[in-house]
Amino acid sequence: MTEAEFLEMVQRNPVNAAILERLPRLGVPQLYLVAGCLFQAVWNVRSGRPAGQGIRDYDLFYWDADTSYKAEDAVIRRAEVLFADLGVRTEVRNQARVHLWFVEKYGLPRPAILSSKESIRQFLVRCTCLGISASGEVYAPYGFGDLASGILRPNPLNQTPELYAAKVADYQARWPWLRLAE
Repeated sequence: MTEAEFLEMVQRNPVNAAILERLPRLGVPQLYLVAGCLFQAVWNVRSGRPAGQGIRDYDLFYWDADTSYKAEDAVIRRAEVLFADLGVRTEVRNQARVHLWFVEKYGLPRPAILSSKESIRQFLVRCTCLGISASGEVYAPYGFGDLASGILRPNPLNQTPELYAAKVADYQARWPWLRLAE
């Protein structure tokens, strides 16, 4: 799969296309549409389903040195207005804040993240490490081979076996043709 093919499949989901078109208006640094809405669109297309089928939410990552809850909440509120007509749930998170809440939510410590790209590189399943920036840049640090082939493998940058197992079980239940790397 090429980058152009990836973008074409992602944008078959009209919600992805609309979000990508509007992203620059959010006006925050290092802004990316990431993860599920991207790889799930590809797997849906490869399965002969509508690209947007079953996508639960649309994740937006940005990185801003202002780690106050107030600043992040203001961005979340702007995104709610910007994407309100799409009728989907968006999850907007300042990646500079992740280490402040991660241990409380997941019971695991997390070091501070220094960029949105660093955060994308750390997703649990390597083929899901994907983002498209507000300027249209595709970030796929591990390429598209596993994504296109449906190969699920743990990310050595994120050693959380329980969370990984839960993710791959969910993915395989929804796309039974996906397989674990040997």
